Amino acid sequence: MLPAMLTEPSTLARSKSSPPRCAPAFTLHPAFGLAGLIMLWTGCATAPPPAALPEPQALAATAGLPDPLVTLAGQPVTTARQWNEIRRPELKRLFEHYVYGSLPPRPAQFKASLLGEHHDFLNGRATLKLVRLVCGPGAGPQIDLMVVVPNRRTAPAPLFLVMNFCGNQAVTADDRVPLPRSWVPDRCPGVTNNHPTAAARGADAGNWPLEEIISRGYGFATFYHGDVDPDRPDVSEGIHAWLAGGDPNANRPADRGTIAAWAWGFHRCVDYLVKDPDVDPKRIAAVGHSRNGKTALLAAAFDERIAMAFPHQAGCGGTAPSRGKVGESVKAINDRFPHWFNARFKAFNESPERLPVDQHELMALCAPRPLLISAAEQDQWSNPAGQFEMARAATPVYKLLGATGIEDSSMPPLHQLVGGHLAYYIRAGRHSMTAADWQVFLQFADRHWQPAAGRP
Repeated sequence: MLPAMLTEPSTLARSKSSPPRCAPAFTLHPAFGLAGLIMLWTGCATAPPPAALPEPQALAATAGLPDPLVTLAGQPVTTARQWNEIRRPELKRLFEHYVYGSLPPRPAQFKASLLGEHHDFLNGRATLKLVRLVCGPGAGPQIDLMVVVPNRRTAPAPLFLVMNFCGNQAVTADDRVPLPRSWVPDRCPGVTNNHPTAAARGADAGNWPLEEIISRGYGFATFYHGDVDPDRPDVSEGIHAWLAGGDPNANRPADRGTIAAWAWGFHRCVDYLVKDPDVDPKRIAAVGHSRNGKTALLAAAFDERIAMAFPHQAGCGGTAPSRGKVGESVKAINDRFPHWFNARFKAFNESPERLPVDQHELMALCAPRPLLISAAEQDQWSNPAGQFEMARAATPVYKLLGATGIEDSSMPPLHQLVGGHLAYYIRAGRHSMTAADWQVFLQFADRHWQPAAGRP
Protein backbone atom coordinates (compact mmCIF):
# COMPACT_ATOMS: atom_id res chain seq x y z
CA MET A 1 0.00 0.00 0.00
CA LEU A 2 0.97 3.60 -0.44
CA PRO A 3 1.52 5.16 2.98
CA ALA A 4 -1.77 6.36 4.46
CA MET A 5 0.03 9.15 6.32
CA LEU A 6 0.67 10.85 3.00
CA THR A 7 -2.98 11.81 2.78
CA GLU A 8 -2.81 13.86 5.95
CA PRO A 9 -1.53 17.42 6.44
CA SER A 10 2.15 17.08 7.16
CA THR A 11 5.50 18.75 6.95
CA LEU A 12 7.72 17.21 4.28
CA ALA A 13 11.21 16.52 5.60
CA ARG A 14 13.83 18.79 4.09
CA SER A 15 17.42 19.93 4.47
CA LYS A 16 18.02 21.29 7.96
CA SER A 17 20.48 23.87 6.77
CA SER A 18 18.30 25.73 4.28
CA PRO A 19 14.83 27.28 4.69
CA PRO A 20 11.94 25.72 2.76
CA ARG A 21 11.07 27.27 -0.55
CA CYS A 22 7.39 26.76 0.19
CA ALA A 23 5.11 25.45 2.88
CA PRO A 24 3.92 21.99 1.74
CA ALA A 25 0.50 20.45 2.13
CA PHE A 26 -0.75 17.02 1.12
CA THR A 27 -4.10 16.41 -0.58
CA LEU A 28 -5.73 13.40 -2.17
CA HIS A 29 -6.12 13.44 -5.91
CA PRO A 30 -9.61 12.13 -6.70
CA ALA A 31 -8.56 10.54 -9.97
CA PHE A 32 -6.16 8.23 -8.15
CA GLY A 33 -8.20 7.32 -5.07
CA LEU A 34 -6.24 5.94 -2.14
CA ALA A 35 -3.36 5.07 -4.46
CA GLY A 36 -2.84 8.68 -5.50
CA LEU A 37 -1.49 11.76 -3.86
CA ILE A 38 -0.78 15.30 -4.79
CA MET A 39 1.65 17.26 -2.65
CA LEU A 40 1.13 21.00 -3.07
CA TRP A 41 3.71 23.60 -2.07
CA THR A 42 2.16 26.99 -1.45
CA GLY A 43 2.83 30.14 0.50
CA CYS A 44 6.40 30.67 -0.77
CA ALA A 45 8.36 33.30 1.10
CA THR A 46 10.65 35.68 -0.80
CA ALA A 47 14.12 36.11 0.65
CA PRO A 48 16.34 39.09 -0.20
CA PRO A 49 18.73 38.26 -3.04
CA PRO A 50 22.27 37.36 -1.92
CA ALA A 51 25.27 39.39 -2.96
CA ALA A 52 26.54 38.70 -6.47
CA LEU A 53 29.37 36.20 -6.81
CA PRO A 54 32.52 37.06 -8.81
CA GLU A 55 32.80 36.12 -12.45
CA PRO A 56 35.19 33.19 -13.05
CA GLN A 57 37.87 35.39 -14.59
CA ALA A 58 37.86 37.60 -11.49
CA LEU A 59 38.68 34.73 -9.15
CA ALA A 60 42.26 34.31 -8.00
CA ALA A 61 44.03 31.09 -8.95
CA THR A 62 44.85 28.81 -6.01
CA ALA A 63 47.03 25.79 -6.69
CA GLY A 64 46.21 24.27 -3.31
CA LEU A 65 42.79 23.12 -2.23
CA PRO A 66 40.31 25.66 -0.85
CA ASP A 67 39.94 25.34 2.91
CA PRO A 68 36.45 24.04 3.69
CA LEU A 69 36.65 25.79 7.09
CA VAL A 70 37.33 29.27 5.68
CA THR A 71 34.56 31.26 4.02
CA LEU A 72 34.89 32.92 0.63
CA ALA A 73 35.49 36.20 2.47
CA GLY A 74 38.30 34.65 4.52
CA GLN A 75 36.40 34.12 7.77
CA PRO A 76 37.54 31.04 9.76
CA VAL A 77 34.85 28.52 10.67
CA THR A 78 35.54 27.12 14.12
CA THR A 79 32.16 25.94 15.43
CA ALA A 80 29.39 23.65 14.25
CA ARG A 81 27.00 26.58 14.34
CA GLN A 82 29.21 28.63 12.01
CA TRP A 83 29.40 25.66 9.67
CA ASN A 84 25.64 25.08 9.59
CA GLU A 85 24.58 28.72 9.43
CA ILE A 86 27.33 30.29 7.32
CA ARG A 87 29.71 27.97 5.52
CA ARG A 88 27.37 25.12 4.56
CA PRO A 89 24.83 27.42 2.82
CA GLU A 90 27.70 29.28 1.16
CA LEU A 91 29.25 26.10 -0.25
CA LYS A 92 25.91 24.93 -1.60
CA ARG A 93 25.50 28.24 -3.38
CA LEU A 94 29.04 28.11 -4.79
CA PHE A 95 28.59 24.60 -6.17
CA GLU A 96 25.31 25.54 -7.83
CA HIS A 97 26.71 28.80 -9.23
CA TYR A 98 30.07 27.61 -10.54
CA VAL A 99 29.69 23.88 -11.20
CA TYR A 100 26.33 22.11 -11.35
CA GLY A 101 23.76 24.81 -11.93
CA SER A 102 20.77 25.27 -9.66
CA LEU A 103 18.83 22.22 -8.61
CA PRO A 104 15.32 22.51 -10.06
CA PRO A 105 12.64 23.68 -7.63
CA ARG A 106 10.22 21.32 -5.95
CA PRO A 107 7.27 20.69 -8.24
CA ALA A 108 4.10 22.58 -7.48
CA GLN A 109 2.27 19.26 -7.71
CA PHE A 110 3.54 15.78 -6.90
CA LYS A 111 1.56 12.57 -6.82
CA ALA A 112 2.57 9.00 -6.06
CA SER A 113 0.58 6.20 -7.69
CA LEU A 114 0.97 2.55 -6.73
CA LEU A 115 1.10 0.48 -9.93
CA GLY A 116 1.51 -2.83 -8.13
CA GLU A 117 2.43 -4.44 -4.81
CA HIS A 118 3.64 -8.05 -4.83
CA HIS A 119 4.51 -9.94 -1.65
CA ASP A 120 5.97 -12.94 -3.49
CA PHE A 121 9.10 -11.24 -4.81
CA LEU A 122 12.40 -13.16 -4.44
CA ASN A 123 10.51 -16.38 -3.69
CA GLY A 124 8.47 -14.74 -0.96
CA ARG A 125 11.41 -13.17 0.85
CA ALA A 126 10.45 -9.63 -0.14
CA THR A 127 7.67 -7.33 -1.24
CA LEU A 128 8.00 -5.54 -4.58
CA LYS A 129 6.30 -2.15 -4.89
CA LEU A 130 6.04 -0.38 -8.24
CA VAL A 131 5.42 3.32 -7.67
CA ARG A 132 5.06 6.09 -10.26
CA LEU A 133 5.96 9.60 -9.14
CA VAL A 134 4.34 12.27 -11.29
CA CYS A 135 5.39 15.93 -11.15
CA GLY A 136 3.19 18.78 -12.28
CA PRO A 137 1.50 20.87 -13.34
CA GLY A 138 1.38 19.78 -16.94
CA ALA A 139 3.53 17.08 -18.48
CA GLY A 140 6.23 16.98 -15.83
CA PRO A 141 8.69 14.15 -15.22
CA GLN A 142 7.30 10.74 -14.31
CA ILE A 143 9.70 8.62 -12.27
CA ASP A 144 9.10 4.88 -11.99
CA LEU A 145 10.43 3.86 -8.59
CA MET A 146 10.96 0.16 -7.85
CA VAL A 147 10.93 -0.52 -4.10
CA VAL A 148 11.87 -3.85 -2.50
CA VAL A 149 11.56 -4.47 1.26
CA PRO A 150 12.20 -7.62 3.34
CA ASN A 151 9.11 -9.52 4.43
CA ARG A 152 10.75 -10.84 7.62
CA ARG A 153 11.41 -7.82 9.81
CA THR A 154 10.13 -6.27 13.03
CA ALA A 155 10.65 -2.62 12.08
CA PRO A 156 10.81 -0.39 9.00
CA ALA A 157 13.83 -1.28 6.89
CA PRO A 158 16.88 0.89 6.20
CA LEU A 159 17.11 1.28 2.45
CA PHE A 160 19.56 1.81 -0.41
CA LEU A 161 18.22 4.22 -3.05
CA VAL A 162 20.09 3.71 -6.33
CA MET A 163 19.92 5.55 -9.64
CA ASN A 164 20.50 3.18 -12.57
CA PHE A 165 21.74 3.55 -16.16
CA CYS A 166 19.43 1.35 -18.23
CA GLY A 167 16.05 1.09 -16.51
CA ASN A 168 14.61 -0.82 -13.58
CA GLN A 169 14.01 -3.89 -15.73
CA ALA A 170 17.78 -4.44 -16.02
CA VAL A 171 17.97 -5.10 -12.26
CA THR A 172 15.53 -8.05 -12.23
CA ALA A 173 14.00 -10.43 -14.74
CA ASP A 174 10.57 -10.06 -13.08
CA ASP A 175 8.25 -9.10 -15.94
CA ARG A 176 5.98 -7.08 -13.64
CA VAL A 177 8.55 -4.27 -13.59
CA PRO A 178 7.58 -1.69 -16.24
CA LEU A 179 9.96 -0.95 -19.09
CA PRO A 180 11.10 2.70 -19.33
CA ARG A 181 8.98 4.96 -21.49
CA SER A 182 11.80 7.47 -21.97
CA TRP A 183 14.87 7.32 -24.23
CA VAL A 184 17.43 4.63 -23.27
CA PRO A 185 20.93 4.41 -24.79
CA ASP A 186 21.41 1.58 -27.29
CA ARG A 187 24.56 0.47 -25.45
CA CYS A 188 22.30 -0.95 -22.72
CA PRO A 189 21.64 -4.70 -23.18
CA GLY A 190 18.34 -5.55 -24.83
CA VAL A 191 17.73 -2.00 -26.11
CA THR A 192 16.85 -1.40 -29.78
CA ASN A 193 16.33 2.03 -31.31
CA ASN A 194 16.60 3.51 -27.81
CA HIS A 195 13.72 1.46 -26.46
CA PRO A 196 14.18 -1.57 -24.18
CA THR A 197 12.76 -4.89 -25.29
CA ALA A 198 11.91 -8.02 -23.33
CA ALA A 199 15.56 -9.04 -23.74
CA ALA A 200 16.50 -6.17 -21.43
CA ARG A 201 14.84 -7.81 -18.42
CA GLY A 202 17.43 -8.91 -15.89
CA ALA A 203 20.26 -8.08 -18.28
CA ASP A 204 22.38 -6.64 -15.45
CA ALA A 205 20.90 -8.64 -12.56
CA GLY A 206 24.22 -10.28 -11.72
CA ASN A 207 25.56 -6.95 -10.48
CA TRP A 208 22.57 -6.30 -8.23
CA PRO A 209 22.55 -8.85 -5.37
CA LEU A 210 18.98 -8.21 -4.29
CA GLU A 211 18.66 -11.42 -2.28
CA GLU A 212 21.80 -10.63 -0.30
CA ILE A 213 20.66 -7.06 0.36
CA ILE A 214 17.27 -8.29 1.58
CA SER A 215 18.78 -11.08 3.69
CA ARG A 216 20.95 -8.52 5.49
CA GLY A 217 17.84 -6.60 6.56
CA TYR A 218 17.94 -3.77 4.02
CA GLY A 219 15.42 -2.46 1.56
CA PHE A 220 16.34 -1.49 -1.99
CA ALA A 221 14.87 1.10 -4.33
CA THR A 222 15.95 2.14 -7.80
CA PHE A 223 14.96 4.53 -10.58
CA TYR A 224 16.23 5.21 -14.09
CA HIS A 225 17.99 8.54 -14.53
CA GLY A 226 16.40 8.99 -17.97
CA ASP A 227 12.99 9.32 -16.31
CA VAL A 228 14.24 12.69 -15.04
CA ASP A 229 16.52 13.76 -17.90
CA PRO A 230 17.76 11.41 -20.64
CA ASP A 231 21.56 11.42 -20.85
CA ARG A 232 21.81 13.13 -24.24
CA PRO A 233 24.21 16.05 -24.72
CA ASP A 234 22.47 17.55 -27.73
CA VAL A 235 18.81 16.95 -26.83
CA SER A 236 17.03 18.23 -23.73
CA GLU A 237 13.66 16.52 -23.47
CA GLY A 238 13.38 15.88 -19.72
CA ILE A 239 12.82 18.12 -16.73
CA HIS A 240 14.50 21.16 -18.27
CA ALA A 241 12.21 21.05 -21.31
CA TRP A 242 9.24 20.92 -18.94
CA LEU A 243 10.51 23.80 -16.82
CA ALA A 244 11.20 25.86 -19.95
CA GLY A 245 7.56 25.54 -20.99
CA GLY A 246 8.46 25.10 -24.64
CA ASP A 247 10.77 28.13 -24.77
CA PRO A 248 14.00 27.03 -26.52
CA ASN A 249 15.84 30.07 -25.17
CA ALA A 250 15.20 28.79 -21.64
CA ASN A 251 16.33 25.23 -22.43
CA ARG A 252 19.96 25.11 -23.56
CA PRO A 253 20.88 21.41 -23.95
CA ALA A 254 24.65 21.80 -23.59
CA ASP A 255 24.49 23.85 -20.39
CA ARG A 256 21.44 22.47 -18.65
CA GLY A 257 23.03 20.84 -15.59
CA THR A 258 21.83 17.26 -15.92
CA ILE A 259 23.62 16.05 -12.77
CA ALA A 260 21.71 18.64 -10.72
CA ALA A 261 18.49 17.46 -12.37
CA TRP A 262 19.27 13.85 -11.51
CA ALA A 263 19.96 14.88 -7.89
CA TRP A 264 16.50 16.47 -7.92
CA GLY A 265 15.23 13.02 -8.96
CA PHE A 266 16.84 11.47 -5.89
CA HIS A 267 15.10 14.06 -3.75
CA ARG A 268 11.70 13.32 -5.25
CA CYS A 269 12.17 9.63 -4.54
CA VAL A 270 13.07 10.51 -0.96
CA ASP A 271 9.87 12.57 -0.74
CA TYR A 272 8.00 9.33 -1.24
CA LEU A 273 10.26 6.99 0.73
CA VAL A 274 10.22 8.99 3.97
CA LYS A 275 6.44 8.46 4.06
CA ASP A 276 6.45 4.76 3.18
CA PRO A 277 5.74 2.88 6.45
CA ASP A 278 7.94 -0.04 5.33
CA VAL A 279 11.01 2.22 5.09
CA ASP A 280 12.98 3.74 7.97
CA PRO A 281 12.92 7.47 7.07
CA LYS A 282 16.07 8.10 9.11
CA ARG A 283 18.12 5.46 7.28
CA ILE A 284 17.99 6.09 3.55
CA ALA A 285 21.28 5.82 1.62
CA ALA A 286 22.03 7.21 -1.85
CA VAL A 287 24.08 4.98 -4.18
CA GLY A 288 25.43 5.56 -7.65
CA HIS A 289 28.28 4.57 -9.97
CA SER A 290 30.35 6.90 -12.15
CA ARG A 291 28.09 9.76 -13.36
CA ASN A 292 25.36 8.35 -11.15
CA GLY A 293 27.89 8.42 -8.28
CA LYS A 294 28.50 12.11 -8.87
CA THR A 295 24.76 12.51 -8.61
CA ALA A 296 24.42 10.45 -5.42
CA LEU A 297 27.05 12.64 -3.75
CA LEU A 298 25.39 15.88 -4.85
CA ALA A 299 21.97 14.61 -3.78
CA ALA A 300 23.27 13.70 -0.32
CA ALA A 301 25.22 16.93 0.05
CA PHE A 302 22.10 19.01 -0.60
CA ASP A 303 19.51 16.95 1.29
CA GLU A 304 20.14 15.85 4.87
CA ARG A 305 17.27 13.38 4.74
CA ILE A 306 19.76 11.17 2.90
CA ALA A 307 21.53 9.61 5.86
CA MET A 308 24.40 7.83 4.08
CA ALA A 309 25.99 8.00 0.63
CA PHE A 310 27.99 5.69 -1.65
CA PRO A 311 29.44 7.64 -4.61
CA HIS A 312 31.26 4.76 -6.30
CA GLN A 313 34.11 5.61 -8.70
CA ALA A 314 32.62 9.08 -9.16
CA GLY A 315 35.73 10.72 -10.66
CA CYS A 316 35.96 14.28 -11.96
CA GLY A 317 32.97 16.38 -11.00
CA GLY A 318 32.24 13.88 -8.23
CA THR A 319 34.84 12.60 -5.76
CA ALA A 320 38.09 13.43 -7.61
CA PRO A 321 39.72 16.88 -7.47
CA SER A 322 38.94 19.37 -10.22
CA ARG A 323 42.54 20.54 -9.75
CA GLY A 324 43.79 16.99 -10.30
CA LYS A 325 46.58 16.18 -12.75
CA VAL A 326 45.66 12.50 -13.14
CA GLY A 327 42.80 11.14 -15.22
CA GLU A 328 39.82 13.12 -16.46
CA SER A 329 40.17 16.90 -16.34
CA VAL A 330 37.54 19.62 -16.12
CA LYS A 331 38.08 20.37 -19.81
CA ALA A 332 37.83 16.72 -20.82
CA ILE A 333 34.57 16.14 -18.98
CA ASN A 334 33.03 19.38 -20.23
CA ASP A 335 34.04 18.64 -23.81
CA ARG A 336 32.55 15.16 -23.78
CA PHE A 337 29.57 15.69 -21.45
CA PRO A 338 28.73 19.41 -21.63
CA HIS A 339 25.16 18.84 -20.48
CA TRP A 340 26.16 17.47 -17.07
CA PHE A 341 27.23 20.87 -15.73
CA ASN A 342 26.28 24.50 -16.18
CA ALA A 343 27.81 27.00 -18.64
CA ARG A 344 29.90 28.69 -15.95
CA PHE A 345 31.84 25.50 -15.16
CA LYS A 346 33.22 25.55 -18.69
CA ALA A 347 34.95 28.86 -17.93
CA PHE A 348 37.34 26.81 -15.76
CA ASN A 349 38.36 24.40 -18.54
CA GLU A 350 41.86 25.88 -18.82
CA SER A 351 42.18 27.12 -15.25
CA PRO A 352 40.45 24.84 -12.71
CA GLU A 353 42.68 26.34 -10.02
CA ARG A 354 40.41 29.41 -10.17
CA LEU A 355 37.46 27.41 -8.84
CA PRO A 356 36.51 28.67 -5.37
CA VAL A 357 35.48 25.11 -4.44
CA ASP A 358 36.74 21.59 -4.97
CA GLN A 359 35.18 18.20 -4.47
CA HIS A 360 36.36 17.63 -0.89
CA GLU A 361 33.93 20.40 0.02
CA LEU A 362 31.05 18.53 -1.60
CA MET A 363 32.03 15.56 0.57
CA ALA A 364 32.16 17.90 3.57
CA LEU A 365 28.55 18.93 2.94
CA CYS A 366 27.60 15.35 3.85
CA ALA A 367 29.19 15.62 7.30
CA PRO A 368 28.62 14.19 9.84
CA ARG A 369 26.63 11.53 7.96
CA PRO A 370 28.43 8.33 6.88
CA LEU A 371 30.03 8.59 3.44
CA LEU A 372 32.05 5.88 1.66
CA ILE A 373 34.37 6.86 -1.19
CA SER A 374 35.18 3.75 -3.25
CA ALA A 375 37.55 3.33 -6.18
CA ALA A 376 39.33 0.76 -8.36
CA GLU A 377 43.07 0.40 -8.93
CA GLN A 378 42.94 0.30 -12.73
CA ASP A 379 40.37 3.09 -12.97
CA GLN A 380 42.99 5.82 -13.26
CA TRP A 381 40.65 7.98 -15.36
CA SER A 382 38.68 8.47 -12.11
CA ASN A 383 41.88 9.29 -10.16
CA PRO A 384 41.67 6.93 -7.15
CA ALA A 385 44.59 8.65 -5.39
CA GLY A 386 42.92 12.01 -5.87
CA GLN A 387 39.71 10.66 -4.41
CA PHE A 388 41.64 9.57 -1.32
CA GLU A 389 43.15 13.05 -0.98
CA MET A 390 39.68 14.58 -1.26
CA ALA A 391 38.46 12.39 1.59
CA ARG A 392 41.46 13.40 3.72
CA ALA A 393 40.78 17.08 2.96
CA ALA A 394 37.12 16.75 4.00
CA THR A 395 38.01 15.09 7.31
CA PRO A 396 38.46 18.38 9.29
CA VAL A 397 34.77 19.15 8.76
CA TYR A 398 33.76 15.70 9.95
CA LYS A 399 35.90 16.20 13.05
CA LEU A 400 34.44 19.65 13.69
CA LEU A 401 30.98 18.08 13.71
CA GLY A 402 31.99 15.29 16.09
CA ALA A 403 32.44 12.54 13.50
CA THR A 404 35.47 10.62 12.27
CA GLY A 405 37.20 10.59 8.89
CA ILE A 406 40.47 9.61 7.25
CA GLU A 407 43.51 9.80 9.54
CA ASP A 408 45.89 7.83 7.31
CA SER A 409 48.37 9.90 5.31
CA SER A 410 48.83 7.28 2.59
CA MET A 411 46.39 5.18 0.60
CA PRO A 412 45.37 1.86 2.14
CA PRO A 413 46.19 -1.54 0.66
CA LEU A 414 43.72 -3.01 -1.81
CA HIS A 415 40.49 -4.34 -0.33
CA GLN A 416 40.94 -2.65 3.04
CA LEU A 417 38.21 -0.29 4.25
CA VAL A 418 39.70 2.63 6.21
CA GLY A 419 38.26 5.63 8.01
CA GLY A 420 35.25 6.25 10.18
CA HIS A 421 32.06 8.09 9.24
CA LEU A 422 33.99 9.27 6.19
CA ALA A 423 35.73 6.21 4.75
CA TYR A 424 37.70 5.07 1.71
CA TYR A 425 38.06 1.74 -0.09
CA ILE A 426 40.01 0.70 -3.19
CA ARG A 427 39.82 -2.68 -4.90
CA ALA A 428 41.58 -4.33 -7.80
CA GLY A 429 39.92 -4.10 -11.19
CA ARG A 430 38.40 -1.58 -13.51
CA HIS A 431 35.57 0.95 -13.72
CA SER A 432 32.42 -0.98 -12.79
CA MET A 433 29.95 -1.64 -9.99
CA THR A 434 29.59 -5.32 -9.16
CA ALA A 435 28.05 -7.64 -6.60
CA ALA A 436 31.45 -7.64 -4.83
CA ASP A 437 31.24 -3.86 -4.39
CA TRP A 438 27.86 -4.35 -2.75
CA GLN A 439 29.53 -6.52 -0.11
CA VAL A 440 31.64 -3.51 0.88
CA PHE A 441 28.60 -1.21 0.84
CA LEU A 442 26.78 -3.64 3.13
CA GLN A 443 29.79 -3.90 5.44
CA PHE A 444 29.94 -0.11 5.76
CA ALA A 445 26.19 0.18 6.30
CA ASP A 446 26.27 -2.58 8.91
CA ARG A 447 28.98 -0.70 10.77
CA HIS A 448 26.78 2.38 11.14
CA TRP A 449 23.21 1.08 11.00
CA GLN A 450 23.22 -2.50 12.32
CA PRO A 451 20.00 -3.47 10.49
CA ALA A 452 19.97 -6.97 11.97
CA ALA A 453 18.29 -5.43 15.02
CA GLY A 454 15.17 -4.99 12.89
CA ARG A 455 14.99 -8.63 11.77
CA PRO A 456 13.06 -11.34 13.65
